[in-house]
Amino acid sequence: MPSSLIDHSATAENSRQKLIENYMRIRNISLQICAPLMVDDYQIQSSVEISPPKWHLAHVTWFFETFLLEAFDSEYRPINPKYGYLFNSYYQTIGSMHARAKRGLLSRPTVEQMLHYRSEIDKRIIDFIDNLDESQWQQAAFRLTLGLHHEQQHQELLFMDIKHNFWNNPLKPSYLERSQPAIKTTGKLDWEERPSGVVKIGADNDDDFTFDNEKPSHQVWLEPHRLSSRLITNSEFLDFMEDGGYSRAELWLSDGWSHIQNTQWKSPLYWEKHDGLWLEFTLYGLEALNPSAPVAHISYYEADAYARWAGKRLPSEAEIETKLLEIPVTGHFSESGIFHPQAGTDQFYGSLWEWTTSPYLAYPRFKPLEGSMGEYNGKFMCNQWVLRGGSCVTPEDHIRPTYRNFFYPQDRWQFSGIRLADDL
Repeated sequence: MPSSLIDHSATAENSRQKLIENYMRIRNISLQICAPLMVDDYQIQSSVEISPPKWHLAHVTWFFETFLLEAFDSEYRPINPKYGYLFNSYYQTIGSMHARAKRGLLSRPTVEQMLHYRSEIDKRIIDFIDNLDESQWQQAAFRLTLGLHHEQQHQELLFMDIKHNFWNNPLKPSYLERSQPAIKTTGKLDWEERPSGVVKIGADNDDDFTFDNEKPSHQVWLEPHRLSSRLITNSEFLDFMEDGGYSRAELWLSDGWSHIQNTQWKSPLYWEKHDGLWLEFTLYGLEALNPSAPVAHISYYEADAYARWAGKRLPSEAEIETKLLEIPVTGHFSESGIFHPQAGTDQFYGSLWEWTTSPYLAYPRFKPLEGSMGEYNGKFMCNQWVLRGGSCVTPEDHIRPTYRNFFYPQDRWQFSGIRLADDL
């Protein structure tokens, strides 16, 4: 499991210095992600689910200003009091906020002003870490670490949202040039038999950072089952499509069938057919569909329909977590510079988030964080589904076996895919 961003074994002075180093490293990664953008790209919001890159960079900065600088200093005055309204996302206990669907209309503050805001808050945070009284350090260190993991979530969102913004442009611009050729071969789809029994899932180690929704650890019963050895590929999903997958009501959940009738989905997001050939839009631009690569940007509805067509099912989050606990956290995460899922086997980490059959609900004895921090995860435990594993645009030191991602069943702009399970 990745270590915490706080080094608990170090001296107090070294612990603060280590946190400063991690703070600056993670903050700089956000800027590096945006480095290929032109100034015009920072403003685009292609749908209500998407936020402009400029907003992301400002919002994560507002998080540090609000939950650290303001929270620990009653005399602190914000750089711009109006930023709290513009860059608050969903913290109702903090105050009102600008409508999510209108974030793309914020031409001001400018990109230059937003970058200055980030720089100024970084200076203040470093000074804050250096000078905070020891009696407040543990609470502040937790919030700083939470803020860094929060920024890493937005780093993943930046890749997702930039891709959606560029795809909506008729020019189909590329975010980056592909640095290495795509892998065109994949392994055989095998099955691992896994026994029944009582297993423990969830986190309870306070020495390593986890979100509140990963706690507490608890026991669940698993029936005997099988897990597939890799994710479903584009070629396999194309077989589903060619067998009338999108037009066969018997394969779909009722809500899913209604959704695809209303949206007229006929293929995964980012697939386009030109002159009889399937292409896929990636962060490298529009490319020929790689039949061996995992099918990506799949909704829960599509994943469930495919599993039913294949005579299988999706795994539960407990089935996935017990497997994740057995293997190292390795894969093509964002640090690899490969921003599209690769063909291969295993793929439990660092390829695509995997849909599960588990609704996003609280674990037994779950308790949200106190105060405004309690709005972070718990209030979203309704009508969403859990995904596990991490994607090719997830930072590696952000992920762990107990990590619970969650999206609405119709969402598919995230890097999500399909792993199959079966009952024994």
